[in-house]
Amino acid sequence: MALSALLASVLCTTVLPVLLLLVALRLWELYWVRGRDPDCPSPLPPGSMGFPFLGETLQLLLQRRKFLQVKRRRYGFIYRTHLFGSPTVRVTGADNVRHLLLGEHRLVSAQWPASVRTILGPDTLSNMHGSQHKTKKKAIMKAFSRDSLQLYIPEIQEEVRAAVAQWLLKDSCVLVYPEMKRLMFRIAMRILLGFEPEQVRTDEQQLVEAFEEMIKNLFSLPIDVPFSGLYRGLKARNFIHSKIEENIKKKLQECEQGFKRRDALQQLIDSSEDSQRPFSMQAIKESATELLFGGHETTASTATSLIMFLGLNPEVVDKVRQELLEKEEQGLDLQNLSLECLEQLQYAGCVIKETLRINPPVPGGFRVALKTFQLNGYQIPKGWNVIYSICDTHDVAEVFPNKEDFEPQRFMSRPSADSSRFHYIPFGGGSRMCVGKEFAKVLLKIFLVEVVTKCHWTLLNGPPTMKTGPTVYPVDNLPTKFTSCVHNTANVY
Repeated sequence: MALSALLASVLCTTVLPVLLLLVALRLWELYWVRGRDPDCPSPLPPGSMGFPFLGETLQLLLQRRKFLQVKRRRYGFIYRTHLFGSPTVRVTGADNVRHLLLGEHRLVSAQWPASVRTILGPDTLSNMHGSQHKTKKKAIMKAFSRDSLQLYIPEIQEEVRAAVAQWLLKDSCVLVYPEMKRLMFRIAMRILLGFEPEQVRTDEQQLVEAFEEMIKNLFSLPIDVPFSGLYRGLKARNFIHSKIEENIKKKLQECEQGFKRRDALQQLIDSSEDSQRPFSMQAIKESATELLFGGHETTASTATSLIMFLGLNPEVVDKVRQELLEKEEQGLDLQNLSLECLEQLQYAGCVIKETLRINPPVPGGFRVALKTFQLNGYQIPKGWNVIYSICDTHDVAEVFPNKEDFEPQRFMSRPSADSSRFHYIPFGGGSRMCVGKEFAKVLLKIFLVEVVTKCHWTLLNGPPTMKTGPTVYPVDNLPTKFTSCVHNTANVY
């Protein structure tokens, strides 16, 4: 009797729950498989839908890029999963991505996960469609015109030089990633939102911490309860909004006095006032928050990757310095850069392109299927989310031989590699291509010029492990020792 009772206890406490879990998983999988569009003859992509309701969101959040690599190896370039509360198809490869990006408004439409839409808000460029998207994009693009970019260069140089000088003064190592985020945040605050340098210094620490919290919880389960990721993200966002609102009110007062700045936030305010609709403080705050996110998080990621790749490839640093020496001998003024000067630095530009190829800061883009369609023999059901992968598409692109190697020269000798539109998509593509890409290129090139002319550096931990959350970053924050090199570039080489 005792043995029978023990067996019954084991069955109830161990075997039965496992069986129930397996049955639940099977029913969950069948629910989505049978939910395919019967009018489309193609099958659903291979894959797994994970746990009931949770899907595979937790695995993605915990494993990040490893999760995506394992999925691609197991299922190929197109597979299904369940992420952030929605059935999802993940797409890799230039031909597949081309089909999606050229099918904007016809096959798919931009739609980020519910948590992203909730935190950033409905009035952001990424969440707008149709004429509203075109109008807002046009307003923001004015802030990234050629004339505007030229005006930004002195302020960018000023901030970068101040940061580099501080790194050189430190006897101990510099944690590059946190430092880079603070640097790029200060630049974005000044140039994109028009904050005064004193304002930046006063509010920087609190705003950086709030942004860290918001970004950390940007991709989370769409459950707004106390202590949930979405709850913490919204709380941080509200603090950011309060600081931005103070600056907007100041700008409105300046406008009444006839003084206007030429930053992106001012362009949005002007566009809002010209739209013949009531001025919406909330809409401007949401757009400003999106600008700050896009304007500093991605550039901080790429600038960190630049330090990493150059630290691991000193011969590339030598080539950058050699190019700078040659241009300086031809009359290029490195102390007072201009757009024309930056455009002459072709090899430096290739270094940035190669960095973006291997470590694109944003891993992919989100869309939703407007109707059921076929992609490479598979059915993409209407209403399912579709993610196109930037990092995986770069990884599998056949136009790049020796993909694992850091070879900036490939963009000098193979200009077609850069023009292969959907093999190389660090800024996305189609009508949703990053509006600030030219700003990012200018900023990164200025940073590259300043750091190679002022510093030598050593990565103290060697090659770091990289993760994504939501942008690419080194797990160890890239501890690095910076030492000074001769200020006059002619003596450096």
